[in-house]
Amino acid sequence: MQKRIGVLAVQGAFAEHINILNKLGVEAFEIRQKSDLYHGTMEGIILPGGESTVMGKLLRELEMFEDLKTAIEDGLPVLGTCAGLILLAKSISNDKSRYFGTMDIKVKRNAYGRQLGSFHTISEFKGIGDIPMTFIRAPYIEEVAKDQDVKILAEIDGHIVAARQRNMLVTSFHPELTSDYRVHQYFLEKVSSLSLL
Repeated sequence: MQKRIGVLAVQGAFAEHINILNKLGVEAFEIRQKSDLYHGTMEGIILPGGESTVMGKLLRELEMFEDLKTAIEDGLPVLGTCAGLILLAKSISNDKSRYFGTMDIKVKRNAYGRQLGSFHTISEFKGIGDIPMTFIRAPYIEEVAKDQDVKILAEIDGHIVAARQRNMLVTSFHPELTSDYRVHQYFLEKVSSLSLL
C-alpha cells in the first residue's frame, strides 16, 4: 500500500522533498493550512529547510502549531531538515525562541557563520553509509540529552548534524538537494515500522 506523507509547505524548500517522495513512489501532499492535516490519512510529515522564525510564526497564525505539536508528541513520524531541526529542538543556544520542543537536543542556529555559511561534503550517516551533505546557513546540534534515547547518526568536525529520537529524525543538512535519496528512504522505512527506536 502506498505511503502518504505530508510536507509542511508554508515556507522553505518543500517542493524538493515532494519531488523525491514522488520518485520513491510515495503520495506526498502539501500542508498549507489546518484542514490539510485532516484531509485523509497522514503516515508521516516532513518539516523542510527555510526560516524557522517565519515557519513558527506562520504555524501559529494558521492555527496549526498545537495540532502538529500534539501529533508529533503522539508519535507521528517526522523528518526535520535544517529549519525543521530547529523547530523540533527542546532548546536553541543562541535564540530565546522555542517551537515544538519535542526532541531532547540543544541546537545552534546559523552555526557555521558566514565563512562556511554554505558548503558541501561527503560523510558517514550511520545505518546508510557515506552520503553527500549540503549545508546552507545550517544549524548543528550542540548537545543531546544524556538520559534520553537520542541517537547520533552523523557528525562533521565534531559537530552533530543528524540524530534520531523515537519518531523524530533530524538533519542539519538538506538531503533533498542531492540526487541521493537514502535519507528519505531511511525515514520511509521507519514510517513503515512506526518507530525510530
